[in-house]
Amino acid sequence: MSGVAIYKFTTAHPGDVAGLGKLPASVKPEDLVAVVGKTEGNGCVNDYTRMLSSVVWDPHLKPSGGISVFSGGTEGVLSPHVSLIVKEPEYLADDGSKLYSEGLIAKVGETRDFEPWEMGTSIHAKVTAETIKALITELEIEPEDVHMVLVKCPLLTTAKVVASAKPCITTDTYKSMGYSRLATAVGIAYALGEIADEAAIDAALESYGEEGWSSRASCSSGAELENNHIVILATSKKASNPYRALHGYMADAIDLKVLLDLTSQIPAGAERVQIFAKAEPSTDGVIRGNRHTMMTDSDIQGTRHARAAVGGLISGVWGSTDVYVSGGAEGQGPMGGGSVCVVYKV
Repeated sequence: MSGVAIYKFTTAHPGDVAGLGKLPASVKPEDLVAVVGKTEGNGCVNDYTRMLSSVVWDPHLKPSGGISVFSGGTEGVLSPHVSLIVKEPEYLADDGSKLYSEGLIAKVGETRDFEPWEMGTSIHAKVTAETIKALITELEIEPEDVHMVLVKCPLLTTAKVVASAKPCITTDTYKSMGYSRLATAVGIAYALGEIADEAAIDAALESYGEEGWSSRASCSSGAELENNHIVILATSKKASNPYRALHGYMADAIDLKVLLDLTSQIPAGAERVQIFAKAEPSTDGVIRGNRHTMMTDSDIQGTRHARAAVGGLISGVWGSTDVYVSGGAEGQGPMGGGSVCVVYKV
């Protein structure tokens, strides 16, 4: 089975594709599986840096049928960057035997387009789950082999709400980002067996993720698409390459312990490749008994505060600022926390 490698490059601006020229000469255009990046916009409804990055990168993905996922917002110390996921030939000995007993693999896919009135609903969640289950089957792995399901999902604009044939889940375009992320995450949880059945989907949506969430979901929303773009990272015994992954979740925005626990499992001498994390302000307005003001700041959206706070914490642990920290973790870990996935190379 063909595995994948991940190459990371900082970007000078949202339209910067210079990383393509820095890939090893052995990587061909058809080997590009996905581009996952952080852009320096506000990460909100009108963040067109995500759209610009998608527009310039998507033509390079056409030969491979790959997809792009861009998350806006590099507040604080976070650096704009891209992670290029490319197909990696098997590492084999001269006699044809595998050099590694396992390896990192990836699969990308897309759901159908969603109607405006479907976004953020149980329909959104179930369609997402069906698509992910099919991708896992194609990978010939089990749900427990998956370390991260990273998704770019749509949001509602005023034009979509006005044109919708049925009432939408909200008329607030910013709130629609959260509903879309939540439904996507709940769909991931169902596909991975973290939510038991379809009744649990409804409970998770009604409780806004408190009664059901995924520790391996990473969802961000944007106006640049109408469906879900999906990237699955997993480990397979059928692959042979030096890339590995670990996953966990932060219980809150200052959960240093889980970050240290995950990074301590990286073997000595291994190369730290990338860390993917979700961040959000706890909706009860409290972190470990102390009041926070992220949800009540009328000047700056709470997700922007959370990205900056968690981004600083993770950058300090990781030793680099070109880390993927995405705001809005509804259903992606416990309330106020967020999923974490670590990729390294032995």
